[in-house]
Amino acid sequence: MILENNAYTVQGVRLLDIAQEFGTPVYVYDADKIISQYHRLIKAFKGSKIKIKYAQKALNNINVLKLLREEGSGLDCVSIQEVLVGLKAGFKPADILFTPNCVSFEEISQAVDLGVMINIDNISTLEQFGHKYGNTVPVCIRINPHIMAGGNSHISVGHIDSKFGISFYQMRHVGRVVKSHNMQIVGLHMHTGSDILDAEVFLQGAELLFDAAQDFADLQFMDFGSGFKVAYKVGDVTTDIESIGQRIVKKFKDFCKNYGRELELWFEPGKFLVSEAGYFLVKTNVIKQTTSTVFVGVDSGQNHLIRPMMYDAYHHITNISNPSGTNRIYTVVGYICETDTFGWDRQLNEVREGDVLMFHNAGAYGFTMSSNYNSRLRPAEVLIHKGKAHLVRKREELDDLLRNQVEVF
Repeated sequence: MILENNAYTVQGVRLLDIAQEFGTPVYVYDADKIISQYHRLIKAFKGSKIKIKYAQKALNNINVLKLLREEGSGLDCVSIQEVLVGLKAGFKPADILFTPNCVSFEEISQAVDLGVMINIDNISTLEQFGHKYGNTVPVCIRINPHIMAGGNSHISVGHIDSKFGISFYQMRHVGRVVKSHNMQIVGLHMHTGSDILDAEVFLQGAELLFDAAQDFADLQFMDFGSGFKVAYKVGDVTTDIESIGQRIVKKFKDFCKNYGRELELWFEPGKFLVSEAGYFLVKTNVIKQTTSTVFVGVDSGQNHLIRPMMYDAYHHITNISNPSGTNRIYTVVGYICETDTFGWDRQLNEVREGDVLMFHNAGAYGFTMSSNYNSRLRPAEVLIHKGKAHLVRKREELDDLLRNQVEVF
């Protein structure tokens, strides 16, 4: 996204034109940015048999999935519905990793029938899986490394009190289960959290996986999850993916040499691939002056972008209707019946009623976490590909809100 001739553009397409054509609120995605981030990751881990499994939960539009599939990506899914969408997007079952948590065994069996790789994260399910499938279905095991990492407690998932994964200290029990059912363990997995800056977090987790691997002779891959941090504001510290890549590849190659053969190295990036590619456009409904604050009230709220309210996440905001206006201080809020504040005391170019504001870094966990709270309708999605804006999800209508309701009176 660049500012040229006093207008913000993506691949030469004016964002104000998108707001005009498709209305607001609207999510906009830059296909070029997604592709460049994918290849940046591949390059960072060169020298290894790197496999990227895109975390579909970050942004699940089927056109984005197809875009990444064409680049060679696999898919990381956390629900059977995500698996089915991935298959519909053209991914081969062998390229899909299914990592559920606290789901029924029936859902796991359905995934087995679909032919995807299963990643098991608790001993009870492992026992059931071994009892039913024995060594006929290869499986991956998710290990909890007891590492506290991540930018928010909601997204720190590898610590000792986390519901995710099998404790590293329970691996002897895991070994007994695997042996008793003659199970075929082909992968080990860990994921510590999101927004990780320190390479040592990955390296510490890697050493635990390397230790655990000694008890499994038939491994084909190791999956280090993801959690790479991107910039949300000017001057933000981000994950040095190139440095981490070099260090992990070296450690991994040393491990493979000792293990006796080269394994595949898997990662599951979501936010890293799509966050910076996304923009969320909203229209200013009202400017409200109180005794202490000037509020900008927009035609959206936590029903469309909940990250600032749920995670205290920062999204930079730009007035794209008046990019050269005088800077003033505003608090940007939504139209929901709760305190859905997008940003306190933000310095913006003077905002007028009717102006279009843009939230940066809105590609990840924006639309996918949206809802119909207050009976509001979810917005449209637009993908800019090869210099053209494509509508890839229609704005909801009232019929969509009522479709599955059953009138009994």
